[in-house]
Amino acid sequence: MDGGGRNVGPLTGAGYAGEGRALARLSGLAARLPVLGRRLSPSRRQRFGIPLAQRLPRHIGSLGLATAFGALAISGFVASGRYDGFVAENGRPLDILARIAGFGVERVTISGIARLYEREVLEAAGIDARSSVVFLDVKEARERLLRVPLIASASVRKIYPNEIQITQVEREPAALWQRNGELSVIAADGTVIDEMRDDRYASLPLVVGEDANLRLQDYLALIEAAGPLAERVKAGTYVSGRRWTLKLDGVDIRLPETGAQEALARLVRLERNSRILEKDIIAVDLRMPDRVVVRLTEEAAAARLEFQKKPKAKGTST
Repeated sequence: MDGGGRNVGPLTGAGYAGEGRALARLSGLAARLPVLGRRLSPSRRQRFGIPLAQRLPRHIGSLGLATAFGALAISGFVASGRYDGFVAENGRPLDILARIAGFGVERVTISGIARLYEREVLEAAGIDARSSVVFLDVKEARERLLRVPLIASASVRKIYPNEIQITQVEREPAALWQRNGELSVIAADGTVIDEMRDDRYASLPLVVGEDANLRLQDYLALIEAAGPLAERVKAGTYVSGRRWTLKLDGVDIRLPETGAQEALARLVRLERNSRILEKDIIAVDLRMPDRVVVRLTEEAAAARLEFQKKPKAKGTST
């Protein structure tokens, strides 16, 4: 017994024998436990014993190095912008392959073209000599066409091996609208459908001023009410969002806010009876219903003032 009352076994051979029996029992227990995992077969153990360099295919290192250098070269080619320049000049690589195989775009048929030029339609659709029939995205081409304000509807179809067919419907331009010095082409409802880029729209009526596009129908009604003077009307300015001033051969016709068509009828009568528009005037004010106010040109006004300054001849007394 030790001082704490514990029984300390003797350090003899019998003690070691007891430990041996305990280890034997543990070994037997371990043998009866289920084996977790699979044992490696001799062939696999032998394989894993072979160095990695001997297990890889031949020349795999050279191939990997070449691939890495190739990827690095392509990355540098793209990052430098030279790839974009190559595509801009020759087209996408897939399109190049398709053209070599005989599927390049050799013919484009456009139906429904009226005011747009063929080159404008092709540019809008993204079709040119670098395109191929195989890899042309007809959905994207159609969406691009519909972004053109003048095109109301469009369809794009492939005809193998070398043709693209485009069918479109253009909006009808009704007038030109000038605002802040810029000219736009508008439809009958006032919607801007194109920009004034050349003289193809030069014969359309011209309205000027803020919101004048939204009052286009009122302006066209005034043109019709002008009767024989209609062809002399060059433009209409919508003033302060309330009334119109018509430009006739350099003469401004100021119309009232209400009763504008009746005022134009008065002007037609005046022109027929007294040729008022042939006088040296620059403006006719019809805003007052009971009178007509005219503004003379500078030369005519100066001549009139000079005439008024001259003394009148004395009459003979009787």
